[in-house]
Amino acid sequence: MPGPTPLDSRRARQPRRVAVLSVHTSPLDQPGTGDAGGMNVYIVETATRLAESGVEVEIFTRATSSDLPPTVELAPGVLVRHVTAGPFEGLPKQDLPGQLCAMTAGVLRAEAARPEGWFDLIHSHYWLSGQVGWLASERWNVPLIHSMHTMAKVKNRDLSPGDQPEPRMRVLGEEQVVAAADRLIANTTTEADELIDLYGARESAVDVVHPGVDLETFTPGDRAAARRRHGIEEDAEVLLFVGRIQPLKAPDVLLHAAALLADGDPGLRSRLRIVVCGGPSGSGLDRPAALIDLADHLGITGLVRFVPPSNRESLADWYRAADVTVVPSHSESFGLVAVESQACGTPVVAAAVGGLRTAVAHQVSGLLVEGHDPRDYAVAIRSILERPGLQDELSHGARMHAAAFGWSATTAGLLDSYRAALANAHDRLPASRTS
Repeated sequence: MPGPTPLDSRRARQPRRVAVLSVHTSPLDQPGTGDAGGMNVYIVETATRLAESGVEVEIFTRATSSDLPPTVELAPGVLVRHVTAGPFEGLPKQDLPGQLCAMTAGVLRAEAARPEGWFDLIHSHYWLSGQVGWLASERWNVPLIHSMHTMAKVKNRDLSPGDQPEPRMRVLGEEQVVAAADRLIANTTTEADELIDLYGARESAVDVVHPGVDLETFTPGDRAAARRRHGIEEDAEVLLFVGRIQPLKAPDVLLHAAALLADGDPGLRSRLRIVVCGGPSGSGLDRPAALIDLADHLGITGLVRFVPPSNRESLADWYRAADVTVVPSHSESFGLVAVESQACGTPVVAAAVGGLRTAVAHQVSGLLVEGHDPRDYAVAIRSILERPGLQDELSHGARMHAAAFGWSATTAGLLDSYRAALANAHDRLPASRTS
């Protein structure tokens, strides 16, 4: 499915100011902790580049601490506004729907203090933000652009063993947002098809805009030097997992696969190192030590190293230190970790699900595995570790594949979608907004 349709230049205009809604997680949060992940990175990177292109961006998010200032400048032209909605701390994501009225009131109150027509459009991220954006867009009479990031019907279809299905409330909420949005941003053609087939989205309203990667931070580097910085032996075989520790991301599949590799080859066991970079999140918070216990049960505790979520520079170093990054998720709308790893020249073994089919080029930049049988992952990982020529070939392919996913291209795609929304809404907008 193509991106936005080219527009009549007389009707297509760039927005001056955009309200971005990120209700359940702040762009200021460290990815890999709590509910912060690829969506946080997406919002920060695109907001910054939108501002560089001349669009003022104001990001509304729920305040989670009384110590937070009302507003924070994220970058020139990008303001993060903390809205008080419910208790500051200890409010789980599943209880956030009860605070949407308070969140909406805070968003509307902030705009009411500005001259009429301050924002040209709203871009909401995730269904909770979409609910707020739906009401705000009708109140302000501006277009609503929405990014799902994840979808309940997809997650429930691909539910990981032992995980809880998404509630009916979320399914209904997503259906309402899809119906209300002027345009929907899909990360991949797979996601676009899911929006149309599962949610009844209008095909003409869905724009495919791939997420990006910071190609200036995530670059190839000296593997030996990266390993020295992280205290890893130069001859080690390093498998890396990056992400939130929860059943959806399936880090347990990696540990089971690593145990199979170690048990089948004593020589490899002596060199094998598994690095898990991230923190418990979602249903993983119910058993925060589950992965540590699993490593002990599998007899590989001495091979596994758990590290907290890292900033981008440190994370890039972890990618460079690894032989293979493993992304065994049960569901992914895109798979930013896979592209970051490839940009650093490290091939990926990933589940052949959702957006990972786009993020990873099978047998070019990595290997895609059907299903979640650890034996299949062990075979794929071993094929890379045992064949230096294949590893070099995939490393080169990884760099080439990732180069097509810069954030500048993502931002250009968003601007095309914004212009399409503004042009299509031209006739219903007041004159003050169309002049």
